[in-house]
Amino acid sequence: MSSVNSQTRPLSVWQILICGGLIVTFSMGVRHGFGLWLQPVIQANDWGRETFSFAIAIQNLVWGVTGVFAGMLADRFGAFRVIIAGAILYALGLLGMAYTTSPLAFTLTTGVLLGMAQAGTTYAVIFGVIGRNIPVSRRSWAMGVAAAAGSFGQFLMLPTENILISSFGWQEALVFLSCAVLLIVPLAFGLREKDLVANRAATPTEASQGVIHAIREAFAYRSFRLLVLGYFVCGFQVVFIGVHMPSYLKDEGLNAEVASYALALIGLFNVFGTYLVGSLGQIWPKRYLLAFIYTARGVAIAIFLIVPISAVSVYIFSAVMGFLWLSTVPATNAIVAQIFGVRHFSMLGGFVFFSHQIGSFLGVWLGGKLYDIYGNYDVVWYLAIALSVFATLMNLPINENAIQRRPDAVTQPQAVA
Repeated sequence: MSSVNSQTRPLSVWQILICGGLIVTFSMGVRHGFGLWLQPVIQANDWGRETFSFAIAIQNLVWGVTGVFAGMLADRFGAFRVIIAGAILYALGLLGMAYTTSPLAFTLTTGVLLGMAQAGTTYAVIFGVIGRNIPVSRRSWAMGVAAAAGSFGQFLMLPTENILISSFGWQEALVFLSCAVLLIVPLAFGLREKDLVANRAATPTEASQGVIHAIREAFAYRSFRLLVLGYFVCGFQVVFIGVHMPSYLKDEGLNAEVASYALALIGLFNVFGTYLVGSLGQIWPKRYLLAFIYTARGVAIAIFLIVPISAVSVYIFSAVMGFLWLSTVPATNAIVAQIFGVRHFSMLGGFVFFSHQIGSFLGVWLGGKLYDIYGNYDVVWYLAIALSVFATLMNLPINENAIQRRPDAVTQPQAVA
């Protein structure tokens, strides 16, 4: 009996949070620093900002597209294999980012390879493990902790990446990072689920639900569509700011150190923001938390543009935005799990995240495109404010209650899933 129990027992909460948190720390920490390479890469290759921005935009789009399939594979076979594959692709993509010299090759490595890598090593896959192994009474909190780990990675890695670039050069810094992300491989063993089917803990109706039916059910549900539309805005705002903030501050006469500290402050304060929202999501309606976050972002951006720019104003803005940065992540994913259950959670979370990445694509690409046209980022800043209003209106009507299913409504047998 004890051997059977050892095979079906879910992973411990702290094992998931430590291993999953460190994986997200490496993956998101490296990713958030890509804006530091914009100036060195375009100067070394004599490119415009749009070339670099387009590659990062493709990265975000590929991340969103492959995130759906990474979620499907993780739901079916477990997160362990998906994470290892993602770590290997991450290392290869960083090497390609360092040594490719044509726009096409740069897009294929920095865009496609790194996008696939992030799909396999970030939130959708890690949150799937949390959903399958941690009870609903602690799920939102646990997602907040995991998201906070990604924020801590930004706080930790951005100064580190800046030091590496300053000390060794931008290419050698990417080589160091390619070695560092391979530490994700041994951490993946800590998320190896021994009995994936048992850990899904699905209801009989949910357990018999196939992939196609799960997708149709989700997109036919109004609250899911509203959540998807709202998450688009999150991607647009955070990736535009994360990638273009260093160049924007340089254009305003501030040095690279201010930009590095600003992005690090975003990561530091987001540790507190994501943890707080994850905890509050256990007691307050998560749709109200999301509406507040998007509204507060719009107000913060507007004030930042109005006041005279200085190092102090940048740091204050970064702290405020940091508190709101990825705090959408635990609330958004907890709503998906709360409505639809955990049977297809990674896949459905991947669809929501795909919307986020379409926003990311447009945010980073339009940032470079409109800068090359107008010589400034003003239009994109104003668009980010308008989108905050849109996202607030999308999240307020969401119904967070679990969807009611009839046993005869599930037409696809489990074997098809």
